[in-house]
Amino acid sequence: MSPAAPPTDLHELFARVRVVPVVVVEDEAQALALGAALLDGGLPIAEITFRTAGARAAIAAVTRELPELVTGAGTVVNAEQVDQAVDAGARFVVSPGLSADVVRRAQHHGLPIFPGVATPSDIMAALALGLDVVKFFPAGINGGVPAIKALSAPFPGLRFVPTGGVSAANATDYLSLPSVLAVGGSWMVEKALVEAGDFAEVTRRSAQAVALAASTQTAALTATAVPATISASAAAGK
Repeated sequence: MSPAAPPTDLHELFARVRVVPVVVVEDEAQALALGAALLDGGLPIAEITFRTAGARAAIAAVTRELPELVTGAGTVVNAEQVDQAVDAGARFVVSPGLSADVVRRAQHHGLPIFPGVATPSDIMAALALGLDVVKFFPAGINGGVPAIKALSAPFPGLRFVPTGGVSAANATDYLSLPSVLAVGGSWMVEKALVEAGDFAEVTRRSAQAVALAASTQTAALTATAVPATISASAAAGK
């Protein structure tokens, strides 16, 4: 199995889009309809989670039929699923927690990886693996905005993608933080909407999410002008 071709700069895309839909679909048909609805709403990115038996086929269908939608694999919990994501054409990998095996397998394939962290120890392990962007998960029950503010102090070069408990009502609170690159959320792709086939509502909510993200765009672009890696002096505690 050859390494995946590097995608467009995912960090830049996250900083521009600022909202990453976290998607649960049962099959290819749902995935394609949902992907088209996201694109119609102005969201060119999606994380399709490995929570269903049809996830791998769904990712493959979307990457084949809707190449303009940058599609990643979410809820990746072992190295074998990383291989499956690569085979399906995923452009990035998201994990609920930090596994060195998962990170290294993604790095082997040249695939951007965003593992979940919740504690300073998790973050230090992520930094040791060469990462400078992590998922903060589950954000809501792990302190939310105040927690990210606190964690940003000792790790000033790290960028976060909070997920879990993020909604249209509080996304702006997260996105206003300089250390937050983007947020992950499912409010625009709720399971009930997908099961009902209400993709017009998915498009409407996606457009609203795009507008919400645009309101924080200036702050995000300013933050991305700072190097994403932690400086030697900061790492040394100076």
